[in-house]
Amino acid sequence: MADPVSWLLIEPGWQVDAADAEKAGRVEEVLGDSTADIFDGLSISGGMFDHPKYVAAEQIAEIVEGRVRLGLTKAQIDALGEFEEPPEQVALSSERSSRLKRVEAVLAPPVEHSERVGLVRRVLEWLGVAGRR
Repeated sequence: MADPVSWLLIEPGWQVDAADAEKAGRVEEVLGDSTADIFDGLSISGGMFDHPKYVAAEQIAEIVEGRVRLGLTKAQIDALGEFEEPPEQVALSSERSSRLKRVEAVLAPPVEHSERVGLVRRVLEWLGVAGRR
């Protein structure tokens, strides 16, 4: 039995299993803020042309190297809603700042741990041709 690992190690392409031991798909995106160690959840896909689904961090039962096991059955996973990109958020500060700093805060990209998997890479991974990172 493999040892559990941190959510920070999850990579796109990792296998996702349902609580009833059925294969649920693969990780598409990892959602969270690695600098604050806040894990929001995963975007997973059950097939090459399926729309990704969002799984909240609370629904994840186990993370081991190369695999994530959910606390949901396959039927519950199939009933999940389609994943939608969250709107970009801007952190507000109560301290007075210059206009330049406020503009920089709006234009600076948010820090998050996420990576999209392209269609070609997804096809190659499902076919078992592409190697894992």
